[in-house]
Amino acid sequence: MDAANTREFPLSAGLLFGLGLGGFFDGIVLHQVLQWHHMVSSWYPIDSIANLELNTRWDGIFHSATYVFVVLGLFVLWRAAHRTHLVWSGKLLAGSVLIGWGVFNLVEGVIDHEVLGVHHVNELMPRAHWLYWDLGFLLWGGAMLAVGLGLVQVGRTEDAATARGPT
Repeated sequence: MDAANTREFPLSAGLLFGLGLGGFFDGIVLHQVLQWHHMVSSWYPIDSIANLELNTRWDGIFHSATYVFVVLGLFVLWRAAHRTHLVWSGKLLAGSVLIGWGVFNLVEGVIDHEVLGVHHVNELMPRAHWLYWDLGFLLWGGAMLAVGLGLVQVGRTEDAATARGPT
């Protein structure tokens, strides 16, 4: 069977959706709604209009990148939808989205929070508590990754059983 006619669900679409949705959640909920941090708020604290403008600009660049992930995911899914006999699986979609979101949290949490220190999850708390919030964010990402991997495994097993037909 050639690549254009494969039955497999496009996990890469879900991964891209998860990366984008994880970024949207972080940017919308943590940056804007709760205002716990902004993109570079540990380097440039929100203590002046100039720093707020700088952080807002970097928040916008961050949102633009997450938007690109979602558009790429939609493109991959659209291309795959035109294949013959594509497997549509809610478990594979949900699992791959959770994997992408978990990877987003883990990479963003390690790089931005711990390595670069550009911001921390909840900068409204006393500085001594920042690490606990950062670790919680990483645990949340790890849990999403684990659940996502489990769902993908179950979805693949169900797809393989469906492909074999009745026994």
